Amino acid sequence: MPHSGTRSNQLLVSPAVAHLVKEASRAEQLAALRGEASLSRKDLLTVFLFLFQSPDRGVKDAVIAALSAVESGELANLIAAPGELHPKHLELIARVRLDDVQVIGTLLKSPDVTPQTLINIAGHCRGAIFALFASQERLLENRPELREALATNPRVDAETKVRLGLAVPTREAEEAGDEADAESGEGSEEEAVNLSKYQQSLEMPVAEKIKMALTGDKEWRTILIKDANKLVSGAVLKNPRITDGEVLAVAKNKSSSEELIRLITLNNEWLKNYEIKRALVMHGRTPLPKALRFMGILSDKDLKSLAKSREVSSVLVNNARRMLLAKEKKGKG
Repeated sequence: MPHSGTRSNQLLVSPAVAHLVKEASRAEQLAALRGEASLSRKDLLTVFLFLFQSPDRGVKDAVIAALSAVESGELANLIAAPGELHPKHLELIARVRLDDVQVIGTLLKSPDVTPQTLINIAGHCRGAIFALFASQERLLENRPELREALATNPRVDAETKVRLGLAVPTREAEEAGDEADAESGEGSEEEAVNLSKYQQSLEMPVAEKIKMALTGDKEWRTILIKDANKLVSGAVLKNPRITDGEVLAVAKNKSSSEELIRLITLNNEWLKNYEIKRALVMHGRTPLPKALRFMGILSDKDLKSLAKSREVSSVLVNNARRMLLAKEKKGKG
């Protein structure tokens, strides 16, 4: 089945690529990015991959421009060739060609694409790509975290999500989508802002991401809460402007990391919110002792639902049944 993510992390490079990324001058690197070096397309993509990490903004911009200029068909053929590209190649392609239907459509079928790359696409794509992703029923069934990423995607309005059969997680998310539409007229300006911030996030060093996570607006928080670096995503939860609705969305998201869940459980103000506490009980990464303690505030309705759930630990299920039985005996007494 595709999307196994089991391929080795080792990326072998040719001597020509090693020279360009380690020893070549800036002028030589820029010349290679303009296509002036005798490299295969795969080697050139490997050069893109390494130079995209350059602290030189001009080099990074040249990488983005060069990768954006590759014909969709040629890129799609490379992606479709079994074992031709490394998962890191696919990650970079997904970032730069996020709105390319042919490229992303082929990438979704690749056995070498990682779960994190798929989550990044689902969480940031728009338009035709969003609709294409939302139509992949088998993929979404096998990976529920992708459905959640689509549902919380800030670049697509709530009405479109509902039309495509996606449940919008919170009332706040719907209102935010409506507000964004109202402020942006036809939506193009708002989408451009989201795209710009997402592209900026791809090029930021970790320290700058952390600073933005701590101080940024809701768009920045939505983007950076999904960052693979736990220092970045964790900093979002320390942003003084974060709302209970955003925290609830994190607590409900089954793909949220153990660190994010831990930080939520340590905040007494958030734990005063019934919905957040209930979501923590249902989350697989909440420490079992805390989940058991949080169950004490659950309503009978939620306890009954928990007692029948197949998505949580059997310890929680059995405890819910014991609590219900105890309440029933107390009522009779």
